[in-house]
Amino acid sequence: MIYSLSMDKVASRKDISWSFWPIVPIYPYGQRQTIRREIVKDAVWTFEQIQGIFYVIVPIRMTVIKLEAGGLLVYAPVAPTRECLSLVQELVGQHGAIKYIILPTISGIEHKVFVGPFARKFPTAEVFVAPEQWSFPINLPLSWLGLPGKRTQILPQDSSQTPFANQLEIAILDAIDLRLGKFSEVAVFDKRSRTLLVTDSLVAIPQTPPAIVELDPYPLLFHAREDALEPIVDTPANRLKGWQRICLFAMYFQPTVLEVPKWSQVFRNAFSAPDRSSKAYFGLYPFQWQDDWPKCFKALYRDGRLLVAPILQSLILNRDRRATLTWIDKLASWDFQQIIPCHFDAPILANSQQLRQSFAFLETAWNFGDNNFLPAEDFKTIQQIDRNLSSLGIIPHSEL
Repeated sequence: MIYSLSMDKVASRKDISWSFWPIVPIYPYGQRQTIRREIVKDAVWTFEQIQGIFYVIVPIRMTVIKLEAGGLLVYAPVAPTRECLSLVQELVGQHGAIKYIILPTISGIEHKVFVGPFARKFPTAEVFVAPEQWSFPINLPLSWLGLPGKRTQILPQDSSQTPFANQLEIAILDAIDLRLGKFSEVAVFDKRSRTLLVTDSLVAIPQTPPAIVELDPYPLLFHAREDALEPIVDTPANRLKGWQRICLFAMYFQPTVLEVPKWSQVFRNAFSAPDRSSKAYFGLYPFQWQDDWPKCFKALYRDGRLLVAPILQSLILNRDRRATLTWIDKLASWDFQQIIPCHFDAPILANSQQLRQSFAFLETAWNFGDNNFLPAEDFKTIQQIDRNLSSLGIIPHSEL
């Protein structure tokens, strides 16, 4: 596989400007840099940006596939900044026009928000969206969400009914009813490159910060500190520490190695004298990492193995085991050799057996001593959220 970073020059602020950021006001707000990578020579490319909340930032990824019949297909668009569009146009010039755009999710606002603006930059492209789209708090028509009405259509369940069926197969996860909304995802298999595309269902955690994250290292350095008064210092060690802690935040919210004091303690420490020996929280930094946090990350990283994010394991996919396992059976029937998800690492070298192992939590009783499972103690916060939401009737009870 060949990789190439499209970073020949530093982009201007106008080139990376994203003026619609107030619609989904998350970091990096109105400035979004893009990296393009060639995953399979002259066949598959990824375009990466970042997104996050409270400096907990992760990559968000669009994938472009060359069609045998000519032209390109785009899976899960990212923000169409000038820089991003310039990188796309380079591919268009070499391989043909953007023919198809796929919105593969019904619940991920961080993916939906870019589809309309991206599609309008390519007025001849057909737009396909996952079935059962919805919006909150009001369920609006797709055209009201910015998608071009005359060339937007619902993806059929049968791959053979799509105009790209000769090269690409699709598998749609039956929408899982979460009461407040639904969750679904469209996986795409490119037979030509033996590449599986997924959105949020699968990830692999990279041990070191991805290149797109290192373009703006401030979030890494912010989370590398032990308290709010510690200065921001840019070193490779701090970038690595910050990235690994960000991964723990993103996956678990509050892993067992993270201590969060009660608000009374936060306010008390905010007005107390700095005491580095006791590692005071200083109010603006109301959490503290235990010394053994690297062990927690190692269990999550697991040599870059394929995994299902804890929030999906505990709050979403376990609400409908049948639908999820039926979908996994379909994905596992494909002869893929790599997976490209929309977040964290990519590509992930993996096969159908490794994919099935990632979803073992749905098929067997949870055995947290087994290597197939993440440590039980790190699920405590998510499981408490599960119990609270289920008891209040906000979400259905787990089937596990």
